[in-house]
Amino acid sequence: MPPTIDTHAHVFHRGLQLAPGRRYAPDYDAPLALYLEQLDRNGMSNGVLVQPSFLGSDNSYLVACLKQAGGRLRGIAVVDPAATTDELRALDRAGVVGIRLNLVGQPLPDLAASEWKALLANLKAIGWQVEIQRNAADLAALAPQLLDYGVAIMLDHYALPDPKLGVADPGFQSVLKLGAARNVWVKISAPYRNGAAGEEFAKAAYPLLREAYGLDRLLWGSDWPHTQFEATQTYAKNRQFLDTLIADESERAQVLASPRTLFHF
Repeated sequence: MPPTIDTHAHVFHRGLQLAPGRRYAPDYDAPLALYLEQLDRNGMSNGVLVQPSFLGSDNSYLVACLKQAGGRLRGIAVVDPAATTDELRALDRAGVVGIRLNLVGQPLPDLAASEWKALLANLKAIGWQVEIQRNAADLAALAPQLLDYGVAIMLDHYALPDPKLGVADPGFQSVLKLGAARNVWVKISAPYRNGAAGEEFAKAAYPLLREAYGLDRLLWGSDWPHTQFEATQTYAKNRQFLDTLIADESERAQVLASPRTLFHF
């Protein structure tokens, strides 16, 4: 059986140390056991834990969960740009396969700065990806800079175009052009983060992304536990929406299996 991989979920509990300057923190627990239950219930073989922004660069809970899951999960960490080679290699041994830049509401990093150059060279050497959450207009400028360093790039949540413009957003049109680079992937995840009409947007965006990127570079993520959208979202609802979005079973199977190599499963 080909794998079915959920490439985007978060685990946390209220006892963890929160990062200073965080935008928000949830008032409930989303423990590993509950996430594994979601995978089992929805027929998913593997998952990817993404470090939540409110925990900053303390990846200790993420690492503990990866070890506990015994190879079923991979991780995307948040690291300080000055992270050492040894720190990255320790994360790599634990099952981390990339870093996340959650740049929503943050200044864009100066990728020409020496610490970023050193970090990105290290990431390329160990075969990690850089996952970015940022609006499409800024991704259009940021992604080419990252590509110059030779790292694989993952764009979160349909690349977050302006919800008022949807697929007509010039930033989204630029993101489509990045498909030619062959080293960029897009997550078809969390349509609700693309405005009130997010599902309609996703239905318009998917065929354009498929044409630009090919099925091997589109990945599905549940975005569990749907932080700040818990009242309207569930794992099952998001998994079922994928069936609506990609009606063809073999095409859907390909999207669910395609993360295998990139995430080192």
